[in-house]
Amino acid sequence: MATRLRADARRNRAALLAAAREVFAEQGLDASLDEIARRAGVGNATLYRRFPSRRHLIAEVFASLMTAAVRLAEQSLEHPDPWAAFVGYLTRVCELQATDRGFAELLVSTAFDDDERLAALRATAQQRAVDVFVRAQRAGRLRADFTRQDMVLLMMANAGVAQHSADPQAWRRQLSLLLGGLATR
Repeated sequence: MATRLRADARRNRAALLAAAREVFAEQGLDASLDEIARRAGVGNATLYRRFPSRRHLIAEVFASLMTAAVRLAEQSLEHPDPWAAFVGYLTRVCELQATDRGFAELLVSTAFDDDERLAALRATAQQRAVDVFVRAQRAGRLRADFTRQDMVLLMMANAGVAQHSADPQAWRRQLSLLLGGLATR
């Protein structure tokens, strides 16, 4: 049975998670833990008491985002137009990457595959993404030669554009050009 946290411990944990999400989004997964503790208004000891390692903190922060990515794909599968569903799904995932550097890094990294929860969520998210694009292929709207590996490469390219471009909206142009090349008509 899990132990219940005192009210102040719950507040500190919530503040740490909020600060970590913000700092990882801005700076990526290698962001300073000292900065996270500072923004949360707690000491380093409190951070390490709640999260014994960077990996624990990252797993806790990004499990909810990976769950959201799974839900996004599942919602896309309910859209009546397979091509619109694919475009909408891809646009939203690329936007998440562009606005959250940590999420962008996590999507294309295998460094956390040993975390069972994140690995399972990522595998589910990837399978749902495949389901979204296969549906568009079956409808004759997406090139038949587009593969799971192409989706990974697309995510890697988008993460790079988002991180290295001076224009925060450059990813939108890249995605638009890419979608033009993927559409069958």
